[in-house]
Order: sequence, then structure tokens, then C-alpha cells
Amino acid sequence: MKATVEKLDKNQVLLEVEVEAPRVQKAIDQAYRRLVKRVNIPGFRKGKAPRFILERYIGKEPIYDEAVEIVVPPAYEEALAEHSLEPIDRPEVEIVKVEEGEPLIFKAKVEVKPEVQLGPYKGVEVEKPEVRVGEEDVDAYLKSMQERYATLKNIEDEPAAVGDIVVIDFKGTVDGEPHPGLEGSNFTLELGSGTLVPGFEEQLVGARVNEERTINITFPSDYHQKDLAGKEAVFQVTVRGIKRKELAPLDDEFAKDVSECETLDELRQDIRRRLEERRRQEIDAAVRQAVVAKVVDAATVDLPEVMVRRRIAARIRELERNLQIRKITLDEFLKENGKNMEDLDKEFRPGAEREVKTELVLEAIAKAENIEATEEEVVAEIDKMARAFRQDPEEVRKNLGDLSFLKYDIMIKKTIDFLVENSVAVPPREGGVEEKGETAAAGE
Repeated sequence: MKATVEKLDKNQVLLEVEVEAPRVQKAIDQAYRRLVKRVNIPGFRKGKAPRFILERYIGKEPIYDEAVEIVVPPAYEEALAEHSLEPIDRPEVEIVKVEEGEPLIFKAKVEVKPEVQLGPYKGVEVEKPEVRVGEEDVDAYLKSMQERYATLKNIEDEPAAVGDIVVIDFKGTVDGEPHPGLEGSNFTLELGSGTLVPGFEEQLVGARVNEERTINITFPSDYHQKDLAGKEAVFQVTVRGIKRKELAPLDDEFAKDVSECETLDELRQDIRRRLEERRRQEIDAAVRQAVVAKVVDAATVDLPEVMVRRRIAARIRELERNLQIRKITLDEFLKENGKNMEDLDKEFRPGAEREVKTELVLEAIAKAENIEATEEEVVAEIDKMARAFRQDPEEVRKNLGDLSFLKYDIMIKKTIDFLVENSVAVPPREGGVEEKGETAAAGE
């Protein structure tokens, strides 16, 4: 088989493939055997008519067409492999010549993955703060545990205060008309949590059980429901119940109740250890993201539109799945937010383009550094999945079927590991990642 390749515009190539005559003849013979079993020819049992009879009955073209279906797909794959081409779309195939006793010639125009011009990807500097957990972080975590394990006491004769949990029925109107989604019953709300629209919770402070209140609010101008953004609304609210948290004292008994620790001091040490581990994981994740971002920014690649559109489509499908959980259709979501499909395309496109570029750059680095998933790593990953799902590894392997996706994921992870191992850690600039990270680590 001979195959030549010509580069066209926009990551397209034109393959011209010539398949040797003996292979073509074998395909023609196979095509005859297939077709003769499908065609009813008077005077012959199905599958028994000689070839010249079949050709006289249906002509040569159907036999040649069937032969093309047999020989072209594998020849096309072989040509791609020979020239190390990775197609990203279906090819446009043109049969140039197919005759008995002659080579078959076809052309295939296809868009392939673009060449990536890599920038520096070794020795990339990235900020890496130290793992620091202060006493205030431990105190904040203990406070959150105290809140989590608080008991709730029904309040009958006292007004609701910030921090109390109220159970309410409510019904809202906009311009004097009821509006879908602005009503509910037995709704649980912690006053001061900022769960609802600004101004709503504040107007319930001081309310008593069974009290009815009229609450006036204005939806923010950037409210997610476009038809309510900036609108004034009136709610009729009935307080059905008030519960107040009772916090247990922070002592040794509390430590025994909420953990396996015997003393409060042991619990504080355990909290510090867990916060440090979480902080370490957050720093490692931030470093990985930062290294990849710098390497991707330094690279140049002509993004194929077909890959970007597929990524946008995947994001839209994910959105639809999330909406299904809320029992909302995509059309309803778009209408509710004053959007159309073009708006979604514009919204998702920057992220999709970034994902595609990142994927192409990491693949190029893996190729340059000969990074691949080994069989041992695949087996280890399958064993890990088997433990997670409590299944037999062979069952997991069988369910996975084609392991190419698993191998790809391992390759990408190893490539990022390689970039991190070859990066240079530098202290964070003042007021940078470290302070932000400590705040995040402390809160829960």
C-alpha cells in the first residue's frame, strides 16, 4: 500500500492512498460472497449463484461498492498510522479508481490535530507557600464543630434573633401578581445566613411564632433570574416555628462526644494535623494548576473549531443533566434567564477553548518526553477503582471495555507530575496566594 499526504489549510490534510491489486481482488471476491447471500436470483438457491450470474443480475457496481467498504476503512487507518496523523473529524472520501485487476485509489480529506509550538515547560517558576495553620484557624474549626453538633431548642415566647432557625410559609408577588417560585411552606431558614435575597432575613428578626409579617424586598440587578432582576416584591410570611441553637461547652467531654480523642487538647492537635494536610493538598493542587497554566500560556496552537464545538456541546449536555435534577428543561432555563443558544455558546466558548488548548499542549509534551501509561499503572488504577466500587478488578476491566480513555488519563496525570517535578518553587509575593489559602483552610 502507498500513501502520500498533502497539507491543506486549517489543520486539514489530503491523503492519497493506493491499495495493491491482490488486496483489492481479495476484497472483490469477499464482496461477491456477501452479496450473493443477500440477493434472490430466480433458478438459484440463495448464495449459490455463480458470480457472472450475480453480475448479470445486479451489475458490477454493487460488488465494487461492497469491496470499497471492505478495503477502504482499514487502508485509511493504516495511512493515518504511517504518517502519524490524528484525525479529529470524519474524513471526506473520494474513490478515484476501482477496477478488477487494478490497484484501488482513493483520496481522503480530513482535519487532524494541529501541531503545537511549545514554549518553555521545564524550570517554570511557580509560587508555593509554606504550610501554615495558626491557632485562630484551629479555633475557627472548633467553632464550626460546635455549631455542627449544637442541639436545637424550640422557642415559644421569645422573638427570633440572628442565628435562630425559623420555619416559615411564604408567598410572594411582583407588581401585585403571584410569581412562580416565590412561594413555599415549612421552609427552614437560619437568620443571618444570607440564604435569601438581601433584606428578607433582616425583616424576620424579632418575629414570634404564628406571627404574620409583610416583607418588602428588591431583587438585585444581577439576580440570576433575569425576569426578577431589579424588581420589587412583596412577601406574606407566617412564622411556624423558631429554633435556637444551644452550643455545648468546649471541654474534654465535647472532644469525647465528637471524636475519638480523650481531651480537648488532643482534639485541637488532631484538627491542626487535618488542617495542615488539607492546606498541603490545596497548595499542591494550586501549584499543579499554576504550572500547567504557565506552560499552556507559553505555547502556540491553532485551535480546531471542531474540537472547541465538541467541548461546548459537552458543557451544554452537563448543564442539561444538572437542570434535570431540578426538573427544569434547557428551554425553560434559557427563557427564565433571558438567554438563547448563541448566548450559551459565547458563555462556554472561552472555557472550551482553554480546555482544548490545555489538552493539546499536554499531549505534545507527553509525546516530546515519551510519557505513556504502562500496563502496571493501568492495572494499579483498575485495582484502585475496584476497591472504591467494591468490585472484582476483572469485572471493572470488563465494564471499562476499551482502556484507551484510562490510559489517556494516566498519561495526562503523569505529564502534569513531570511538569511539577521540573518546576521551580518560589516564595509567594506579599499579599498573594498564602494569605488567601490560609483563610480558605480555616473555614468550613
